[in-house]
Amino acid sequence: MKMKAGCNQLKPVLLLFIINLCFYASCESTELQVCKLCSGTVLNGTAVGQFCAVSAGRIDGRCCVTNDNTTDPERIIGLDLSNCSLTQVGDLHESSTAVMIDLSLNPLVNLSDTVFQGFTELNHMILPVDIDCPGGNMSWSKVEIKERNRLCDDQKNMCNRSGELSIDCPENSFCTPYGPGFFECSCADNYHGYKCLREGEFPALQVFGPLGASTVVLSILLWVTQRRKVKPL
Repeated sequence: MKMKAGCNQLKPVLLLFIINLCFYASCESTELQVCKLCSGTVLNGTAVGQFCAVSAGRIDGRCCVTNDNTTDPERIIGLDLSNCSLTQVGDLHESSTAVMIDLSLNPLVNLSDTVFQGFTELNHMILPVDIDCPGGNMSWSKVEIKERNRLCDDQKNMCNRSGELSIDCPENSFCTPYGPGFFECSCADNYHGYKCLREGEFPALQVFGPLGASTVVLSILLWVTQRRKVKPL
């Protein structure tokens, strides 16, 4: 049995956040673009529409969005791109929190598994009948053909035992799911570096301090030089 599970890459202890500075009125909108990939809106009678209703979500274009509390930003839990004349599916990372995705009634030629890397909460997919489930049948607890659609339900955990040491990962690391057919390895506490071989805390100040300082200086220089080009009213 061919296994597509991969993405066996060590996750850094700390992620480098890139600061995007907006000058004047050039800030980009935070609107979720994936919700506008297709015209129209999620209809109440569709699978995503029904799921959104029982999940107390809100319809935004082709998305069902919700938030757990008033302080967290809204997140996508459902995405309906059915009947959108799509021949291929590109970047859907904005919907990586989706629980249900509907891609039915599209003339899709193929569907890359890598599109859904990081979609750890995805548990229901509706696809054209001739398109395989991401990661293959082994990545889902139930796969069936119904009304000319392929239904992929209940994403399986690609790790041997979630949250515990796994033979698929190097020593001092543990396996975590990373979407249909994928997993990733994260360093255990107090370990970092290549294959988690370095013990102790990650030297964040020494690594990111100079980078942060240079970013601030560069930002100030850009602000000064760009301001000179602004024509007075």
